[in-house]
Amino acid sequence: MPKLIRLYITHVAIGFVLSAVLVGLLLWYNVANLWHLVSTSDVGLLAVFLLWLFNGLVFAGVQFGIAVMNMAEDDDDEPRGGTKIGLMPEPALVRVEARSHKTYRARNLH
Repeated sequence: MPKLIRLYITHVAIGFVLSAVLVGLLLWYNVANLWHLVSTSDVGLLAVFLLWLFNGLVFAGVQFGIAVMNMAEDDDDEPRGGTKIGLMPEPALVRVEARSHKTYRARNLH
C-alpha cells in the first residue's frame, strides 16, 4: 500500500476514534440532557450514529490536515523578508484651507 494511502487511513481512523471518545463523553456527562434524549427516543441510536459520523468526518479531516502540515521540511536557513532598515517616521505638513462654518453650510445647501 502506498505511504500516502496508509497515512490517510491511519489518521482518518484516529479522527473517528476521537469522535467516538467525544460522543461517549457527551453521553456519559449528559451534556444538554443528551443521554435522556437518546435513551427515550425511538431514533436515539440513529442520532448517536450521526453525531459520531459527522464529528468523525470533521476530526478525520483535521487530523489528516495536521499530519500533512507536519510533513513539511524545515530548510529555511537564510533570513527572509528582505533587509530590515530602521526608518524614523517624519510628520508631513499638509495645507488645509480653513473655512468658516457659515460658508461651509451655505455652500452645501445649494
